[in-house]
Amino acid sequence: MSGKVYLVGSGPGGEGLLTMRARTVIDAADVILFDQLPGEEVLASLPDRAEKIDCGKYGGKHTLEQDQIEALIIDRAHRGMNVVRLKGGDPFLFGRGGEELETVRGAGIAVEMVPGVSSALAVPASVGIPLTHRKYASQVTILTGNEDPTKPGPALDWELLAKSRGTIVILMGVANLGKIADALIRNGKAADTPVAIIERGLRTDRRVTVGSLGSITEAAGKKGVKPPAVIVIGDVVKLYNPAAPDLIPVEG
Repeated sequence: MSGKVYLVGSGPGGEGLLTMRARTVIDAADVILFDQLPGEEVLASLPDRAEKIDCGKYGGKHTLEQDQIEALIIDRAHRGMNVVRLKGGDPFLFGRGGEELETVRGAGIAVEMVPGVSSALAVPASVGIPLTHRKYASQVTILTGNEDPTKPGPALDWELLAKSRGTIVILMGVANLGKIADALIRNGKAADTPVAIIERGLRTDRRVTVGSLGSITEAAGKKGVKPPAVIVIGDVVKLYNPAAPDLIPVEG
């Protein structure tokens, strides 16, 4: 008899924003396939009894390719094991959770989705940047920064995004930061639009870099900004106050 698969989001870092359901299924798992994004605190709390398989991406190289990960999930489930696929943030927001869901369902295996607190929401909030505010923004657009705005036929409508009066949140956008900023300005977004880059979520070494759409690429280069990071574009960034205490404590 097949086991069950749990597609679990660990939240933006630290156990404080790990959901109770996530904690329950992790503690009962026979095997856990994880990447590095849940953070050291969550990874250190994985049960000793479980088989743990590292599926992370380090230095631009995947430990395991996606098809290998899915094959392992199916293999362990067919052995009757309870399998947790553990990912940072929420696995159904640019986390390939949908692909894994299709694969598991296609194999006829029971699957449960355990959503996590998305870094797109929690990370800006943790440094005092609300994504919406009555004075500044009444809508939010969340997009992936892996989409190259210079390639033919991009899936993202940069002209429409540039006209948006709301907040833009970009995940996985550090590598393409310059191209993203140029595309927005080229399509009419004001170069003085405020931007914040929050590195490393809710970890103890979290760092925030602020600037404008026209200056943020140079500022990020000087500070050596690296992923994982959440990029926030819009007037809500004006509410960031580096002298204020954290609204959500970092892990540790």
